[in-house]
Amino acid sequence: MFVSRNNKAVQKTLYFDCYSGISGDMTLGALIDAGTSLEDLNDLLGSLKLEGYKLEAEPVRRGGLAGTRALVKLDDSAPAARHLSDILELIDKSDLPRPVQKNSSAIFNRLAEAEAAVHGISVNKVHFHEVGAVDAIVDIVGTAAALYLLEINIIHCSPLPAGRGEVQSAHGRLPLPAPATLELIAMRRAPVKGTPVDFELVTPTGAAIVTTLADYFGPLPSFNLEKVGYGAGSLDPGYPNFLRLLLGTSDRPEPAYDQEAVIIDTNIDDQNPEHFGYLMERLFAAGALDAWYTPIQMKKNRPAVQLTVLSPPEIARQLQDLIFYETSTLGLRLTTVCKATRPRETFTVQSEWGPIRIKTVPAPKQGPDLHFAPEYEDCRKVARSSGLPLKEVYRLAGQLFQNRR
Repeated sequence: MFVSRNNKAVQKTLYFDCYSGISGDMTLGALIDAGTSLEDLNDLLGSLKLEGYKLEAEPVRRGGLAGTRALVKLDDSAPAARHLSDILELIDKSDLPRPVQKNSSAIFNRLAEAEAAVHGISVNKVHFHEVGAVDAIVDIVGTAAALYLLEINIIHCSPLPAGRGEVQSAHGRLPLPAPATLELIAMRRAPVKGTPVDFELVTPTGAAIVTTLADYFGPLPSFNLEKVGYGAGSLDPGYPNFLRLLLGTSDRPEPAYDQEAVIIDTNIDDQNPEHFGYLMERLFAAGALDAWYTPIQMKKNRPAVQLTVLSPPEIARQLQDLIFYETSTLGLRLTTVCKATRPRETFTVQSEWGPIRIKTVPAPKQGPDLHFAPEYEDCRKVARSSGLPLKEVYRLAGQLFQNRR
């Protein structure tokens, strides 16, 4: 989710109206059109220490409407492709503000996860082609920087339109929507709508931006509209092909909870215990936020297991059907709750045997230092490849994280 610059009572709200799709350059153009200073944006991007490009903006007309097109002009020194670790290191070593670093890295991490899933490889082996080029780095980091300059607090996004046909990529001809685009949308479970257009509407870069940063997907929310920005891409199909951004404020304070959730629980006393592990795997694969078992005693002193699942509201029915399908229970209890979470950040440190992600939680105002924890799966991989004890990998990961700050 989006990490904002401030936490004022008056919330600055941005709505992505993707009626004609979204791409990286459309997003950057719309943010400039909505009021981001190109000079200030270039000043922030200068701290990225990225060479081989020049960011410009020009007014355009599409189908009778005026908007802005962002142009990333490259010279011959710009490298064509990078790995995820190269991009994260570039962002991490920059002097960009922390919210910009966090949001940029989160977008690239999500994009790498989608590419890895599509190509059946590990995240560490993802070799970015189009999205690893300098212009896409500028689009993504520039978007995060523009949101910072506009002091956006909360981001909403419309359903994403799906074009059809084929697109040429570094891997050859691919169907539309592109596989990575669909994977990104599925990972976030974002809403899509069919559109009878025979070209690409949502690019992987555009999908990565909104599926990473949008706090909510759905119809236009209620807020005080102050500015509208139109961002054009490279394609001019003869109609107003823009990404439209609606910028405004809301007097309502930010809610004390991050999102609603549904608790699903049931008692099971007549099922083979071997089945519970498989059920847990299926629940998480289907999108459960959390799931756990509690040993209980039921009537007639029968031992049993209480299954509890924390679900996003939009997939609660799907998880209910899965529980009925995989267990012997005849009934479920449902409770709608407010899920409150502390903000989290993810950093990546480079060990001798591969990257390790570090999950961090900023300390409360009255607390001491930042809390951090290495990701278990990354540490397990390093322990297996290096032969080191897992506890030693955790210690080394923590040391690398503390030394980088």
